[in-house]
Parts: sequence; C-alpha cells; structure tokens
Amino acid sequence: MGAQRDDVYRESGVVTEIPSEGLPVKWRHPVGAGYSGPAVAGGKVFVTDYLTSSGQLFNDPGQRAKLKGRERLLALDEQTGEVIWEYAYDRPYDISYPSGPRATPTIDGDRVYFLGAEGDFACLDTSDGSVIWKRNLVADFAADVPIWGFSGHPLVHGELVYTMVGGEGQGLVAFDKKTGEVRWKALDTPAGYCAPTLVQAGGTTQLISFHPEGVTSFDPETGKPFWEIAVSPSYEMAVAVPAFDGNLMYVSSIHTEAVMIELDSSTPTAKELWRGEAKNAVHCSNAPAAFDDGVVYGTDCNQGDLIAVDAKNGDRLWSTFQATKPDEKRFIKHGTAFITQIGDSDRYYLMSETGDLLVAKLTAKGYEELGRMKVVEPTGEAFGRPVVWSHPAYANHAAFIRNDKEIVAVDLTAK
Repeated sequence: MGAQRDDVYRESGVVTEIPSEGLPVKWRHPVGAGYSGPAVAGGKVFVTDYLTSSGQLFNDPGQRAKLKGRERLLALDEQTGEVIWEYAYDRPYDISYPSGPRATPTIDGDRVYFLGAEGDFACLDTSDGSVIWKRNLVADFAADVPIWGFSGHPLVHGELVYTMVGGEGQGLVAFDKKTGEVRWKALDTPAGYCAPTLVQAGGTTQLISFHPEGVTSFDPETGKPFWEIAVSPSYEMAVAVPAFDGNLMYVSSIHTEAVMIELDSSTPTAKELWRGEAKNAVHCSNAPAAFDDGVVYGTDCNQGDLIAVDAKNGDRLWSTFQATKPDEKRFIKHGTAFITQIGDSDRYYLMSETGDLLVAKLTAKGYEELGRMKVVEPTGEAFGRPVVWSHPAYANHAAFIRNDKEIVAVDLTAK
C-alpha cells in the first residue's frame, strides 16, 4: 500500500493511460503460489510464496485444506528479477484457500519483516536474508490460526513492530523491532485479517486496528486505547485496511457492514456518522477502498462491481463491472480490483482479478477507462472462476505484479 499505507503512488513521470499495444514488460520470473503482494526497496523486490509437496489443494471457504510444503521469502533484483537470496522453511498448512502466504513483507531500512500464513514471524537482514530474530505466534502465544491464515502485514513505527496475534488480551501485539521481545499487548479478540495502520489526528499519532469486534485506536507507544467503535464483520472478516480522507475514516467488510467515522481534530476521539445498508455504501472485503475528495471507491463483495459512494451519507453514485469482470451483467461473489491513486490526481491504477492492469479516471461523475493490458493469467480460483487476488507494488516507475506462477515487472515510465 506504499510508504504511507494509503494506496497513493506519489512518483512523477508515470503513465496515466495505457496504449492499445500495452506497456513494456521489463522481466518475468517464476514464483510459487501466494496471495501476498510484493514489496520494493533498496534495489530489491521481496515476494513470498509456497511450494506444495503433498496434499490436495482446494478452495472451500468453510473447510481447511491440509498441505505439506515450504514457505519462502525471496529477494529479487529489481532490475532483472533474478534471485539474490531465499529464506525458506518447511511449513505444513491447515487453512482454507491454502495457496500461500497472505501478508506482504514489510521493509524498514535494512530489515524485512515476514509473517507467514501459519504464524511464522521473522525479521531478516535485507542484504542476505539472515535471520535477526523470529517468533511463532502459535507456539509463543497459543494463538489460533484463523481459518484463512494470518493475513495482516506487520506495521513498523518508531522502535516497534505491530501485528495481529489473536486471543485474550493479545489481539494486537507490539514487539521491539530489533529483538522481537513483546513491549505491549491489547484487545480480547481473534486476529482477524486486517493489518494495523497509523493516522495523524486529534493532535497525535493514532494506531488503528480494525478487528473482528470493532475499530480501536491506540497510543502506539503504550497500547493505551483512545477510542473504540463497534463493528461486527461476519466470519471475523475484518480484512480491508480502513481508508482515510482528511478527518474521515471509512471501514467496511462483507455483507452490510460499513461505517463512516469522523476523527476529532483536537483530541484523540471519534464519532460514528453513518452505517452502511444492503443497498448503499460499498462493502469491501479482499481489497481496500480508495477515498478522495469526498468519494469512496471500492469493489463490493456482494455485487462484485466497482462502486462510488458519497461520503456524506453512503449513497451510491455509480457502479461498473469493468474493473472486476467486464463481461458480467448481474453480480459475482467477491469481485476484486486493487485500487491505487496516482498522486493527487483523479487517475488510478486498478489491478483486476482478471490479471489486467488498468488506468481509469474515477470521479463522483463516473468511471472512464484509459487503457488496459493483460499482465498475468488469473491462476487462482474463487467461487468457480479464475482470479488473481494479489496487490501489486508500484515503485521506481514500474509495477510489480504476481500470480501463482510468476512475478512480472511492467515499465510505467511516461514517454
């Protein structure tokens, strides 16, 4: 989601439309399966995967699959895609939708933090992949592995690294980023699937956790709660990181769960403005919403289309399947597109579940497509259709896009 965790790509000199012949591909490199997006820093592309050695891979949202294999973190050369180093270990899987890791690696200077689907949590040296410290959330905290695996990427702030663990008094845990020692714990809640995030509001830095029982704001240094608003996502599916526009925060999940929250400008407090209903708001699950100039844009898990919503009241302004499944007319379950704003403009990169990279103009008035290209095949499966459910990385005038077979670097340099 970028250095500021807001899905805004702030480099200049990048394309704002895609020509009919597509954009140049810089390289392709084979990888294994996984939902986690890549991360780019220091001339390296960090990507995780899973190499299955035995077991039957199937996708059933209500049933765990048992696999044996190796979970990996790869560091690739940003310019060529060649492997610089590999960190791998044997890891049986007992989760639903078991393709591979979910959490994007988090880079902080010369360290990369990696959270595996079964709770392996490691801090590695970015230069060579050597282990600085490691924990296991199941062994160390007796945490329950969520049915869809540990998914929220770690968050680094100051001297701490935060991740969702789950359990009584340990829904969210802050670790010393240099040693892995616990500094504080909070929340009586399951882990859920949403990464914690930060916001500057009320005269201070607030650590925001969207978890299976609500949204809670904390003092990031001490874990002291500032405020909490109840939200009850079905199946513990707190997934999409909240979206911000000024002092407004939009939180949503499957079915009809959505809430617009106003953050106080002078004190670390908040109030609920409105709640989503069946036929208003947008109920995001797999992919976070974008929020700009009073409009929320997101892919709705119930209808499966891209929907624009008026932030004042939740009214729907328009919708389209062009970003998710262009040939669809009625609905698709959990239709997904990952939305990234290009600077402060009204242009956006959209990574469709079809494997297409799109550029579109999004405003309150409507959706205007400005080109698309097929980058990867939709090698995953969900509800009987092929999908790509992985957030790209955008860095140094390139898009880094993966499926379950390869990662691809696409040149975004404006000509």
